[in-house]
Amino acid sequence: MTLLTGLPLLVGLVQVPHAPSAQAAPTGSRTVDVTIDSMSPSAPGKSDTVTVSGTLTNDGRSAITDAHVGMHRGDALSSRSAIEAATHRNGYLPGVDGEEVKDHQQKIDKLEPGVSRPFTLSVPVKDLDLDDDGVYQIGVSLSGRSQASSYEQVLGIDRTFLPWQAANAEKKTQLTYLWPLISSTHLTAETDADAQQTPVFRNDDLAAELAPGGRLQQMVALGKNLPVTFVIDPDLLATVDAMTKSYRVNGPDGPMGKNQAVAKQWLHELEEAVTSHEVVALPFADPDLASLAHHGKGVPSALSHLGPATDLAEKTVDTILGVKPRTDFAWPVEGAIDSSIVDVATSAGAHNVITRSDSLRENGGLSYTPTAARPIGGGNTAIVADAQLSQTFEGDMSKAGNATRAVQEFIAQTQMISLQEPDRQRSIVVAPQRMPSVSQAQAMATALRQLNESGRWTTPIHLGAAAKAKPDPTASRRVPSGAAYPSSLRRHELPTEAFRQIQDTQSELDDFRVILAQPERVVTPFGNAIMREMSTEWRSDRSGAAKFRHSVRSYLDGLTKKVHLIQKSDATLSGRSATIPVTVQNNLVQGVKDMTLKLTSSQPNRLDAGKPQQITVDGGHSQSFKFNTTANANGRAWVTAQLYTSDGKPYGGPMTFQVNVTEITATVMLVIAGGVLLLVLAGVRIYLQRKRAAAQRAEDGSDGDGSDGEEGTDGDSGGTDGDAPEQPSDPKPDTGSESSDPSGSGEKVDR
Repeated sequence: MTLLTGLPLLVGLVQVPHAPSAQAAPTGSRTVDVTIDSMSPSAPGKSDTVTVSGTLTNDGRSAITDAHVGMHRGDALSSRSAIEAATHRNGYLPGVDGEEVKDHQQKIDKLEPGVSRPFTLSVPVKDLDLDDDGVYQIGVSLSGRSQASSYEQVLGIDRTFLPWQAANAEKKTQLTYLWPLISSTHLTAETDADAQQTPVFRNDDLAAELAPGGRLQQMVALGKNLPVTFVIDPDLLATVDAMTKSYRVNGPDGPMGKNQAVAKQWLHELEEAVTSHEVVALPFADPDLASLAHHGKGVPSALSHLGPATDLAEKTVDTILGVKPRTDFAWPVEGAIDSSIVDVATSAGAHNVITRSDSLRENGGLSYTPTAARPIGGGNTAIVADAQLSQTFEGDMSKAGNATRAVQEFIAQTQMISLQEPDRQRSIVVAPQRMPSVSQAQAMATALRQLNESGRWTTPIHLGAAAKAKPDPTASRRVPSGAAYPSSLRRHELPTEAFRQIQDTQSELDDFRVILAQPERVVTPFGNAIMREMSTEWRSDRSGAAKFRHSVRSYLDGLTKKVHLIQKSDATLSGRSATIPVTVQNNLVQGVKDMTLKLTSSQPNRLDAGKPQQITVDGGHSQSFKFNTTANANGRAWVTAQLYTSDGKPYGGPMTFQVNVTEITATVMLVIAGGVLLLVLAGVRIYLQRKRAAAQRAEDGSDGDGSDGEEGTDGDSGGTDGDAPEQPSDPKPDTGSESSDPSGSGEKVDR
C-alpha cells in the first residue's frame, strides 16, 4: 500500500523537468483581469443610471477573498490625444483613476485561480459628481485580499470613457458616416453558350455574405435604420443581380447555383433601405486609383477605363435599385493621396476626393479639428475624413470588451471635437474600412445609435452636404507629394506589368468585337471583367489578381480561336486556270461578319491566287470560299490564306499550303493530238472529193460558176482548218475568244 501511494508522487517528480516553464503570475493590480463588456447608456443624461457589465478572471495563483467590484471616476480629459493615451493604460493609478464611488459596490464570493465570473454594477449619474461637460475616464475595479496580501487592495481594473454633457450644444457638429457596400470579385468573364448567357461565378461564397447573419446582409439591415451615406460598388449589385437568375459555379463540372432566393431578398432589402438614404456609387469594380496613378499612367489606355467605369456605375445603380447615385466622389485606398492620385481620381469627373487626416495633415497651427471639406485647386475638393474616428472599429470587435471600448471611445472623440470650439460650426466625415466584418459593423451601428439617441453634440448630414460645407480658411489644403505616400500601402499596389496585361487583353477584345454579329454578347462580360482586374480588392491578394487576369485572357483566346481557317492539303493545278476552295470554320454561337479572306502566292509571276473575298459565316457553321486562280508558268508555289478584320488587321494565324502548277498531262495531249489528226484527215478527204468532182464536171462540160453555196462555206471552213494549231504550253483562256469587231446587223454575239 505504501508503495502504491508513493507512485503518483514519483511520477510527478519525473515529469517536472519536461514540463514547460510557467510564466510568472501577475501580481498587484494586474492579478485579476477585469473586462468591461457593456455600458449603458453610452452617453447618459442627468437622471440616468450607468450600468456596467463584464467579466472577472483570476490570473493569480491564489484565491481572492473578501472582494467587491467598485467604480472609479477620474478627472475630465482635456484633449483628443488624452483620450487616445488613456486607452493604453494598464494597472491601477490612484492619481488618475480617482477614489472609488461609495455605496455602490457588488460583493464577490471567493474567486479561485483561473476562474471567471460575470459582474454587473450600477451607479446613478448624480452619484458620479459629474460637474463640467467633458469626457470622463471611468474605471471598474476588483478589490480584495489574496495570499500575497493580507489587506484589501485593488487587484484589477478596466477603464472606459463616459461622455457627459448636461444640455444640447448650441452648434452641433455635423457628422457624416460612410456605410460601404463592397465585396470581392465573384463573377468571371465566362458565360454559357445559351440565349440567356448564363453567367459563371468564381465560387459561391457571396451567398454566405448575403444570407441572414452574413456580412452584407448585416450591413444593409443595420444601415437602413442609421443616418449614413451608402457607398456602393456597382459591381456588387451587378453580381447579386446575376445571382437572382440562373447561374453556374466555375469548375470542370461546375454546378448550377441555387441561391437565387437569398440574392433576391438582399436586393429587395437594399432597395427599400436606399429610398431614404443618399447613395454614392464608386466607379464600377472599385478601381485601385493609387495603383493606376503610380503604375498605370505609363501604360497607354489604362486610364481610359475610368470614364466607362463611372458611366457604368450610374447606369447599374439606377437600373437595379431605381435611384440616381452620386458619382462625383473618389475614394482611394485608406484615404491616402498624393498629387498623382488626385489627378487620376478627378480625371473621370469625380471632383470630390475622399482622403483622411493622416494623409492630408494639418501643419500644427490649428487647436481644433477642422471641417472635412477643403478646396485643393482645379475645382476639386478634398473630403478629409477624421483618421481616429475612421479607424476606431478596425480591431477585433468579436470580443465584447473590445467592441464596448471602441463604441465609448468613438462617442467620446466626437464630443471632444464639439468641445474644442463650441461656437464654431464644423462638419466631420468618417470613412471606415472598406469591408467591415459582421462584428465591426455591429459595433459601428451601436456607436451611431447611441450617439444619435443622445443627440446633444452631433447632428447627421449626407456626404453631399459635407462636400459643400464652408471650409476652415486656415485648414491645410496642400496635397502631399508622392514621397509622402505610405510605403506600406505602395507595396501592395498592382504592378505595371499587370496594366500591360490588361491592355493586351483589351486590344484583343477590340479586334475580336469587330467581326461579331452580336458583339454585346462578348463585350459586356469581358469589359466588366477587365474593370475587375483593376479592383482595389487585389491589394490583399496579388497571386489571386494574376490568376484572375490569366483566366480572363485564356478564355478570350479560346473564343477568338473558334473562328479559324481549316488547314488545306497541297493541290495540283493542271492547265492555266482552276478554282481553289478555302474553308472558314466558326464554332461560336453567333455569326461573324465584315471579314476579308485573302490568298497570297509566294510566286505571283507563276501563280495568281485571285482576288480577296468578303466573308460572312453563321454561328456553328463552316463555309468554303472559292478563289479563281491563274497559272502563268510551271512549278511549285506556296499559297498563304489569311483572315482580316474590317480595319485591315490580321485575324488569327495564317494557313499555308502548296500548289503545284504543271503542263497539260500526257493523256490530254494524246486526246488533243488524235483530234487534230482526225481534223487533218477529214480535210484531206474533203479536198480529194472536191477535186474529183471538179474533174468530173470538166469532163461533162459544166461551167463551174460556183453557185453551190455549200462550196463557198466549205471553202471558208477549209481556211479555218488550215490555221496553225496552238502549242500545248501556251496559256489557255477560261472561255472562248471573242471578236472585237462590231457585229453585223442581225448577228447574235454571246458575251
